[in-house]
Amino acid sequence: MISVEEALARCLALVSPLPAEEVPLREAAGRMMAAPALATRDQPPFDASAMDGYALGGDPEPGARFTVIAEAQAGHAAALALGPGEAIRIFTGAPIPQGATRVVIQEDVTREGDTITIGPKPDAARHIRPRGQDFRAGDALSPRRLSPHDLALLAAMNIPRVSVTRKPSVAILATGDELVMPGDSPGPDQIICSNAFALAALAEAEGATARILPIARDRVEELTAAFHLAAGVQGEGADLILTIGGASVGDHDLVGPVAQSLGLERAFWKIAMRPGKPLMAGRVLGRPMLGLPGNPVSSIVCAHLFLLPMLRAMQGRPDVAPEAVEAVLAEDVAPTGPRTLYMRARVAGGVITPFARQDSALIQVLTEANALLIRPKEDVARQKGDRVFYLPL
Repeated sequence: MISVEEALARCLALVSPLPAEEVPLREAAGRMMAAPALATRDQPPFDASAMDGYALGGDPEPGARFTVIAEAQAGHAAALALGPGEAIRIFTGAPIPQGATRVVIQEDVTREGDTITIGPKPDAARHIRPRGQDFRAGDALSPRRLSPHDLALLAAMNIPRVSVTRKPSVAILATGDELVMPGDSPGPDQIICSNAFALAALAEAEGATARILPIARDRVEELTAAFHLAAGVQGEGADLILTIGGASVGDHDLVGPVAQSLGLERAFWKIAMRPGKPLMAGRVLGRPMLGLPGNPVSSIVCAHLFLLPMLRAMQGRPDVAPEAVEAVLAEDVAPTGPRTLYMRARVAGGVITPFARQDSALIQVLTEANALLIRPKEDVARQKGDRVFYLPL
């Protein structure tokens, strides 16, 4: 068995960033930029008023009077330049007229007809946003996974389309005679296929597209056909094949043997971790493959540790590996054995509490967890108050 760290390194070696494509800005949320984006204009593109008030030439004295000669609003500049003793009524976002050096806010003046009088204590601020205050033409937005805020910036830069890494496509193949899909009528010895739906959602939240294939029964010919379907031997295939179950050593665990018959280049099999020991990775039919355990919690924990980093790497993201966070133990925990242990836990206020039940088949416990407490292999017992590390969920 290899370590979690070594397994992750081998998983990442199976994948590389996908080609770039150009998409409309409206479709770019959550996508990874493939190249910097350059602003095509200054923002603001002119000196603009930051407040509603009056544009003046010079610093007004309390009690000074000015004649209002025009009005400027957002999208409509005043056509006149300011002369001595003149003011222009101006609204937020409007271009600053020629000759104006400041805006006095409307609360600091009184107006009678076309004459304004400066109050006794006018605000000293200029209330002018200078041209290019936010960014200049040619300024770059560096590659990143695009957030809603980034989309606002790109739009302001007048960039209608953006170059992003193509979304990874994942084919999810659940295996086993014991499985039926939700809504089907399971036999007395069957269970519902649940893992695939969590894995698809995790993949899509990470920027991929996911396709859940029909369940493959424990027959060589059916598994072989399923692998061909996933790899796209007769059409467009997935960038990553994700299998669920059938990766252990039982007589009916056929994923490994079938993949081997199709030319599997195995990167590893079995990891020193719990849950998730019978994890498999490699390349089959020209596609990266990740073979997850069948137990729901095992498969989902392995997805957080290995699948999501692979998808990030395929998108060219720099934040590939999950980052551990420190917290304080809420209770004593026993020593560990020869495998790294990932315990479902709850974190609140910097304190982490592992759940008492850790069976890898208990999905309900997983829904209540917001963290995986990391217990290194061969670790000693830890006491309440000790500082430990966890992965956020």
